[in-house]
Amino acid sequence: MTILEKQSRAYSSRQVAFNSKLKDLLLEIRPHQWVKNVFLAAGLVFSGNFTNLHMLITVFLAIFAFCLLSGSAYIINDIIDLEKDRRHPQKAYRPLAAGRISIAAAYIYALLMVVLAGAIMLLFSLGLRFALTAACYYLLTILYSVALKNILFVDVLTIAGGFVLRVIAGCVLVAPDISPWIVICSLLLALFLALCKRRHELQLLGENSGMHRTVLSMYSVEMLDQLISVTMSTIIMAYSLYTFYAGHSPMLMLTIPSVIYGLFRYLYLTHNRNIGGAPEQMFTDKSMIINIMIWSVLAIIIMQFNGR
Repeated sequence: MTILEKQSRAYSSRQVAFNSKLKDLLLEIRPHQWVKNVFLAAGLVFSGNFTNLHMLITVFLAIFAFCLLSGSAYIINDIIDLEKDRRHPQKAYRPLAAGRISIAAAYIYALLMVVLAGAIMLLFSLGLRFALTAACYYLLTILYSVALKNILFVDVLTIAGGFVLRVIAGCVLVAPDISPWIVICSLLLALFLALCKRRHELQLLGENSGMHRTVLSMYSVEMLDQLISVTMSTIIMAYSLYTFYAGHSPMLMLTIPSVIYGLFRYLYLTHNRNIGGAPEQMFTDKSMIINIMIWSVLAIIIMQFNGR
């Protein structure tokens, strides 16, 4: 074997190892869950600024910063839950739980992502209010991983709080004031998703659920079904009142049927398609995708061209 061939093989080996590590990192930070950060665009839609190119780019950069923060938070969560994840039927295949990423490397990755998110905020002047909201979001996710996820009801409220902070972060970039209507609607919708997630986990893990997540032993499917029902009804009422009284165009009421259908469809997917544990999986359902597109187009057109 010539020296050139040896160098070529060594380079190929290093390239394969690098690609493998990069793939494991991407799996660990769960980019498929970053769709949740689209909640930052809510303020852009309801402020009627969706066609403002500068604000559109700003919100896109903010979403990217939150993707980095959420990716870092996922790594920290997996470090804390390492032993439990190794006993989980699905989470055991995550790179950290499977031993493909060391704990030391995981901490470094988590820190680098936070630093990069901060650099984006500073470089593109996203503002102090956005930075503080992002910091609160990151702190809340860490507190959730450390302790809050083990407290009955506080766990789902914390998850919902994370979504609300996403919405607030997006709002501070595009509007001087934050509507309480958009906050309460976001809170209720996120709470609905969190409750569906708990129901899915409880059914998936069965009698061993408490071994994987302590708080699951305090829930029951019957209780969660009641909480989901109450929350879904409240979402419909709150969103309807929002379209009536928030000072927007009365035409916004045309989006109410789409919201109702979306909730009903998600509940169907939770019960019959086993999707409730991962809200991002709703984008694999054609009916849900079409419904989201209809709602988005209607909301953007109404808010943009009819004004408030």
